[in-house]
Amino acid sequence: MQRRFLRAVLGSRKATVGVAILTLVGFMAAFPGLIAPDDPHAIIYPPNQGPSLHHLLGTTQLGQDVFSQLVWSTRLTLFVTLVVTSIATVISMIIGVTAAYAGGVTDRALTVLIDVFLILPVLPLLILLAAYLSPGVTSLVIVLTITSWAFQARQLRAQGLSVRNRDFLVAARARGERGSYIVFAEILPTMTSLLVASFLALAVFEVGFAASLQFLGLGNSGELMWGTMLYNAQQAAALESGNPYWALAPGVAVAVLGAGFALVNYAFDEIGNPALRPVRRRRGRAPA
Repeated sequence: MQRRFLRAVLGSRKATVGVAILTLVGFMAAFPGLIAPDDPHAIIYPPNQGPSLHHLLGTTQLGQDVFSQLVWSTRLTLFVTLVVTSIATVISMIIGVTAAYAGGVTDRALTVLIDVFLILPVLPLLILLAAYLSPGVTSLVIVLTITSWAFQARQLRAQGLSVRNRDFLVAARARGERGSYIVFAEILPTMTSLLVASFLALAVFEVGFAASLQFLGLGNSGELMWGTMLYNAQQAAALESGNPYWALAPGVAVAVLGAGFALVNYAFDEIGNPALRPVRRRRGRAPA
């Protein structure tokens, strides 16, 4: 899988750019102190300064360095994205594959559960849940996880139905293997590409929705995340006061991170679907 992924990345410019973006964001999240020039909370500069050599993106209304806040916000933003995406992927994997393998009443009950969460209006539900939870990272993770797993579960159920009667599963049942062993050791390995692709697609969704919730004021404005930067800039009327970089920088960062996940997904699409792999032309003379 690693060699196939490496070949897919090297053979796709989009995937290469995506890996470069995620590598850069990961480095910023791991070592923000090596990049940010100042303490993101330090109120030590004149407010609403424009970009300069020392303040690449200017300063906030309180005199904090915007670039330092942007860099330090990367850590918690990426952490929330990966945690929510991982939990939602595990939930969708368990429910979707179990429904496909078990069949009967279990399949019908789990399918109804999936359909209920699919038809719920996502944004109103997010706002409703967040209104009854205390603002913060934990609440954000809970709200996003609850509303994120259903679509992937339906995809995995469909894939599970396509393999449930194959010979290797019939042989496993004939050997008397337990259902949990068949699900995790026999079925899931055949879905590796789909699981990774679902993870990356869900990560794109989580980046945008986490920022949207915080921009609407449903997060903790004191936590360093790109969404809270957007909220604080909006509350301070950054665009109207001639300080656009404070508002635009985190928005661009959200878009770039989402694009990075989406571009890497191209590589896994090529691994899972041979029809999407680029055809490389052989060098040499064409036949007469």
